[in-house]
Amino acid sequence: MSGSSSFNRRQFVKGVAAAGVILQSGPRAHGYRSANDRPVFATIGLRNQGWAITSKSTPYADFAALADVDANVLAANVEKTTKRQGKKPDAYKDYRKVLERKDIDAVMIATPDHWHTKIAVEAMYAGKDVYCEKPLTLTIDEGKLIEEVVKKTGRVFQVGTMQRTECGHRFLQAIALVRAGRIGKVKKVTCGINGMQPSPSIPVAPVPEGLDWDFWLGPAPKVPYRALPEIRKGYGGGVPLYSNCHYSFRNWHEYSGGKLTDWGAHHVDIAVWALGTGEQGPSKITPLKFTLPVEYKDGYPVVHDRYNVATEFEIRVDMPDDVELIITSAGDNGILFEGTKGRFFVNRGRITGRPVEELKENPLPDGALEAVYGGPLRNNHTENFIDAMKSRKQPISDVWSHNRMLEICHLANIAMRLNRSLKWNGKTRQIVGDEQANSFLSRPSRRGYEIEAS
Repeated sequence: MSGSSSFNRRQFVKGVAAAGVILQSGPRAHGYRSANDRPVFATIGLRNQGWAITSKSTPYADFAALADVDANVLAANVEKTTKRQGKKPDAYKDYRKVLERKDIDAVMIATPDHWHTKIAVEAMYAGKDVYCEKPLTLTIDEGKLIEEVVKKTGRVFQVGTMQRTECGHRFLQAIALVRAGRIGKVKKVTCGINGMQPSPSIPVAPVPEGLDWDFWLGPAPKVPYRALPEIRKGYGGGVPLYSNCHYSFRNWHEYSGGKLTDWGAHHVDIAVWALGTGEQGPSKITPLKFTLPVEYKDGYPVVHDRYNVATEFEIRVDMPDDVELIITSAGDNGILFEGTKGRFFVNRGRITGRPVEELKENPLPDGALEAVYGGPLRNNHTENFIDAMKSRKQPISDVWSHNRMLEICHLANIAMRLNRSLKWNGKTRQIVGDEQANSFLSRPSRRGYEIEAS
């Protein structure tokens, strides 16, 4: 299934200027001359981030289909997408109907984490390029499988770690500062990723009308739907504040990894990218202090009616070259780089510190950010994805670097669940001398929801 799709066979042009055409309908993807030259996308999983990546991609791609197991979410996003692009996308509950379509070049996946790998693998075998939200996987072995399928099928795969492209390029500047030696030898990197509040006991409740709960669970174990009546407000609002579904899925190990794989997938990614230690990886992961909101036995929660991921934590990761990486729920959300000659802090809103102030008198060399990015800068992560679809090269957030970084986050969760340090072999991608801990590197899919690979 590694042959070119209809999108790959299209003849691309150098740009609008070369064709002597002025487009009045807004930006186009780089190298596209008319709507017919635009790639055809579909989004699978539409709440919150699903709509975010769809809406910011409509200037560059046409959305022919949307899929979600919640009929209410699906209907609302079909309406919004229709208004945004002027054409109504087809709607499906079953994502496999999307994968069957030959006219769709790429899928954007924004389901809960426990669905990512199954859909992504099946999409690649169906001949689709993939943009998948972070964290890419629920387990470390899922990442290895995705890498194998990307290599086998030749599909282009972008992970939604958009800090690599967006956020005013502050994170690219941070990496350029480190690479230019502006803080000397890096000694310590602290990733502040916030904690979370525990939940009260959440009772079994009727499944909301329009939600296919069994399909939502998919590969995860069969359990009853749980919710309290209070409704969440603000981002992710309109659903129960406390539940084992919708916005709250990140708070359950059955579906995600809490803050470690939510914000950790962003900030640890930048830290590891700056250190340039992705393939080698850490040697040891130590939970210095942490709080699990429920009792655990042999690494598994024994209470099933409330959130079970860590609410507070401080993890020390021993990185190559004697660099200490700290992942903490305390302090500001962002990354603090400390070296022998100085330190600076960066997050989505600011980059501060003496090395940053000194840029006024001693700026980074021309092209420093482009050197980090590996090519012309983009301001929209989807632009980079489409560039890669054209070139057939992997984009800025490739699966290999993402998985190596995410392994740290997964290992931190395993270490807390087992309440002990873990030694890691980056070459074998196995935990050293700990058979029980290695059993957490994978998880079987529920019967009927196994990955369909060919």
